[in-house]
Amino acid sequence: MNRKKFITASGLVAMAFFFPSQIRAMQKTPKKLLFKDDGQIPNSKFPLLIYKNAFEERNSAGAEWIESRFLKNGWSNSWRNGIYSFHHYHSTSHEVLGVYSGKALVHLGGEDGEKVQIDAGDVIIIPAGVGHKNLKSENLGIVGAYPEGRSWDLLKGEPGERPEADKNIAALPIPKADPLLGETEGLIQLWV
Repeated sequence: MNRKKFITASGLVAMAFFFPSQIRAMQKTPKKLLFKDDGQIPNSKFPLLIYKNAFEERNSAGAEWIESRFLKNGWSNSWRNGIYSFHHYHSTSHEVLGVYSGKALVHLGGEDGEKVQIDAGDVIIIPAGVGHKNLKSENLGIVGAYPEGRSWDLLKGEPGERPEADKNIAALPIPKADPLLGETEGLIQLWV
């Protein structure tokens, strides 16, 4: 037995026992993406958050796990499906997407935004106003939900949507909890 490796491994286990929230927080640091208003898609002053490989369950077990997790943290009015294949955004609610199967290349932030690969196990928190579009996908399964079960609208960046959409977005409160991490971590710290 390699004594140095054993001592190092046992030290990490002890740290995880005594400091579980810090270890979990380090493992759950999201990628943050900010997008500017492009004249059609308003985007947001808050960053879109992507938690890569945030949960292990897949397929229907993954969908059930993520629905339960979102509901526990106050995100409901959930559905299972995919992502629309056209640029769109919501002005009446923030949105969370949990990928329980497959993968997709999504275009975030409108035409001037960023193309990002998402995979099963990822969780994406989309602030109200941020554009999103499915460019291509394979066996994609998504659970979507909204803070406090808010109703959502579907806007495409068309003439006449604004300034009403901008007023709706500005009036939305910051959610009471991160849909994945709860009331003290994640967007609670990052959307201030």
